[in-house]
Amino acid sequence: MFWKKRTYLDTAAGVSGNPSSPHEEGRRAKEVLEETRTDIARLLEVQPGDIIFTSGATEANALAMLGHVRALSAAGNKDMHVLYLPSAHASVVENAKVLAAEGIIAEALPVKDYRVDTEALAKMLREETVLVSMDAVCGETGVVWNTREVARVLQTRPGSHPLLHVDASQAPLTEKISRAHFDADILVLDSSKVGVDRGIGVLVAHRTIPITPLYRGGGQERGLRSGSESPELAQGFAAALRAAARGREAFRARAERDRERLVESIEKTIPHAHIQQGRAQAPNILNLSLPGRDTDYLVTLLDEAGFAVSTRSACETDSEEGSRAVFALTGDSIRARATLRISWNPSVRPSELARFAKALAKAIVFIDSGDKG
Repeated sequence: MFWKKRTYLDTAAGVSGNPSSPHEEGRRAKEVLEETRTDIARLLEVQPGDIIFTSGATEANALAMLGHVRALSAAGNKDMHVLYLPSAHASVVENAKVLAAEGIIAEALPVKDYRVDTEALAKMLREETVLVSMDAVCGETGVVWNTREVARVLQTRPGSHPLLHVDASQAPLTEKISRAHFDADILVLDSSKVGVDRGIGVLVAHRTIPITPLYRGGGQERGLRSGSESPELAQGFAAALRAAARGREAFRARAERDRERLVESIEKTIPHAHIQQGRAQAPNILNLSLPGRDTDYLVTLLDEAGFAVSTRSACETDSEEGSRAVFALTGDSIRARATLRISWNPSVRPSELARFAKALAKAIVFIDSGDKG
């Protein structure tokens, strides 16, 4: 057949090829999407059919929690019980509240010494417990949670064990991200935490796990997440995950050295600073409590000095009670109301962190002096 110039007359399906469309542009988009699904599956050491693309971790966590529990309810399960990590991202904690409002018993996981207290967890498990939701790395403090220990406790329960749902969005830069590494039944990742693209994430769940969609539509993504997929965003996500995997060991080693120097500087120059740190730690997330200081004002001073930091998760910056994560970890409301989070990726140079340490010390002196004129 002679080559003919193609004219795209399917803009109503999207300004570029829609993976659900039957024409050449749609078929190409579908091929790219499925090749990318396979690439991500290899990185996570799962089957391509386990990968469900979402708009991000918030939607994926909602689909994992609400979708699974509602599927069980539709199948006749009653009096269900779920457990969640109280320091987890808002999309985990708030969806636990949604389940509670729907009549599900939802309880916070016990935390001790920056770990899930597995002895206490074993006593909390019931015959009705169907799901445990937690994160792999705390986005506010960098604490690496003991997901495998939790999984072992769940797996020792007689009969069918509760599923373990792990939000690993903060893990790719410093931790291995396979599902087996966390011993998770359901895994969640978000592109914006590892690359520059926002608007895509993945829910990793085997087809045998019952999940009901949160809404109806065109039936994409195994019928669980309707809406036109974006092959371009999926490609960018896969590329970011590959880059993170290639550079993980080098970045972790460098971040550990940078963190050590930064902590040493803080301890020398800033009185009454408390560092939130667990036995296992993502080195590129450093969380401080600075009791008696207005850390919102401190963020503004550092912003003017050229440094972007935060007091807590961007999803909870309007909270008047401070860091929910820090309070869950420490039980100290004073520390929770005066937090500062410093986090960085491989593009940040040691010299920039050294300059930040000086700017932070200078801003603290300014705040402590009371001279805000």
